[in-house]
Amino acid sequence: MTAILGISAFFHDSAAALVVDGRIVAAAQEERFTRRKHDAAFPRHAINCCLRSAGLTAAQLDHVVYYEKPLLKFERLIETYLAVSPRGWRSFYQALPVWLHEKLRLTHVMNEGLGGGYRRPYVFTEHHEAHAASAFFPSPFAEAAILTVDGVGEWATASLGVGRGNRIEVTHELHFPHSLGLLYSAFTYFCGFKVNSGEYKLMGLAPYGTPRYADLILDRLVELRPDGSFRLALEYFDYCAGLTMTSKKFDELFGGAPRRPEAPLTEREFDLAASVQQVTEEIYLRMARHLHAQTGMRNLCLAGGVALNCVGNGRLLREGPFERIWIQPAAGDAGGALGAALFVWHQLLENPRPAPTSDGQAGSLLGPDFSLAETEETLRAAGAVYRRAADEAALCEETAQLVAAGKVVGWVQGRMEYGPRALGARSILGDARRADMQTMMNVKIKFRESFRPFAPIVLAEHATDYFALPPGIDSPYMLLVAPVRPGHRRATAAAATGVARVREIRSDIPAVTHVDYSARIQTVDPERNPRLRRLLEAFHRQTGCPVMINTSFNVRSEPIVCTPADAYRCFMATDMDALVVGDFILHKADQPAGNRVDTHTHLGQFEID
Repeated sequence: MTAILGISAFFHDSAAALVVDGRIVAAAQEERFTRRKHDAAFPRHAINCCLRSAGLTAAQLDHVVYYEKPLLKFERLIETYLAVSPRGWRSFYQALPVWLHEKLRLTHVMNEGLGGGYRRPYVFTEHHEAHAASAFFPSPFAEAAILTVDGVGEWATASLGVGRGNRIEVTHELHFPHSLGLLYSAFTYFCGFKVNSGEYKLMGLAPYGTPRYADLILDRLVELRPDGSFRLALEYFDYCAGLTMTSKKFDELFGGAPRRPEAPLTEREFDLAASVQQVTEEIYLRMARHLHAQTGMRNLCLAGGVALNCVGNGRLLREGPFERIWIQPAAGDAGGALGAALFVWHQLLENPRPAPTSDGQAGSLLGPDFSLAETEETLRAAGAVYRRAADEAALCEETAQLVAAGKVVGWVQGRMEYGPRALGARSILGDARRADMQTMMNVKIKFRESFRPFAPIVLAEHATDYFALPPGIDSPYMLLVAPVRPGHRRATAAAATGVARVREIRSDIPAVTHVDYSARIQTVDPERNPRLRRLLEAFHRQTGCPVMINTSFNVRSEPIVCTPADAYRCFMATDMDALVVGDFILHKADQPAGNRVDTHTHLGQFEID
């Protein structure tokens, strides 16, 4: 037996992944255990979760691999600061303590984090090697082109490559400071959202605007070449030297200072979001077309933070040259832990890769699970009122009835998802047919901006009935956006403007139809998540509709819930109507009044059990 632990840490979404004899055994993000969103600390809890899943100790690990090369990254920081000196002193001064205490002492930190049990040498991959490995090795392709795009690793901000059998090869790279991920993050910052977490909001905001700044971006900010490579006009940005993403010159170009967080959104933000989204898609498409021309391959694998831009992925699938696309569900830095482990197993140890299956990622349901006994003990200790369903069929029928009746249901089943999307293991479910459900779930359940769309889950065989997906293409990881088919659309009066357009009824599944008639789709098949499949089948039988809302089980600024205790506290802090955890059903109306969580007092204070 060969056990390989991959680690990503100290930048964004620290995580751990365990591969045993080439099989992905477990993977999880640290934030789910510490309850600190995007926790960048060393992933002690995630590592322990992975080891427990395999029944191993740190001393039994054969290899521990880190997802990038810290010394190479430090070299880039030093060279960057010297190039802009003395202007970058404040930024350098803030970054240096972290490097001196953690990143440059990484071997010592990992020894401590593993409790001194691991005594072998550590392995370090390059950042984009780890991304490329995470994209190709779990994919269903024997060979494929590989495209990875993010903010920055050591030096690379994008890479092109190929995967064949048990090997990957990175052939071309784009280097810092020219970065598509950082360009998108600059507009995220300028529109008043938080960098490294608000990019989803910017993507969701884009359909409310028109891309009237796109030509200006390409004329003044981005020198774009036919192959998708580009150079940024760095005088408009401040991320190399300062403490912000954009400069005063950027402000002048786009009509004033950045939007203050929580300030009202204006037409400027709508149009900026639409514009940078269009530019991002154009760059993405050019990169993919060039990669296809270079490799001639039919299949494409994607990873890196930009691969979480599901609108761009959908356009790439519809308009790009590749027949099939596979996207790593944990495409950001968290997925680097998995890629690093797989890189060691296949590339360094030269182990053969078995014939690819339809899902080497195991549905990305790779986190911890909780037994019925553990779940019941948690509920009893919390003073919860609950009832156990007679069997799975009864559980799914009753849950489907609740959703069909307009109730909002928390759903906690099996192993937790790895990656930023809830895929039916830690989800909140609702009826996509209800016109008021999007606003109600955003405001009363998620405590987030009302403009943000929800995603549909749909029975895989009915996906093309509702959505314009290419034939034979599924979307099990909620990473593709496709238009709602015209037969399900409804005309709107087009009188509303701005975020008020969210109240327009645009289709017969209005709660999951965005203002541009698009939807971020998760197809549900029998293999990846059988219980979610049976629930959706029950809902289809009862209503004739094979579509339901699926959103992550969390509230704003909180990570997705992990444990049954996390789920119960979140349930009691929101206006969710019911909670289904394991085989147990809980109704909000039955819960003791003293168990109600004061949202304003306790939101953000959920503790790890």
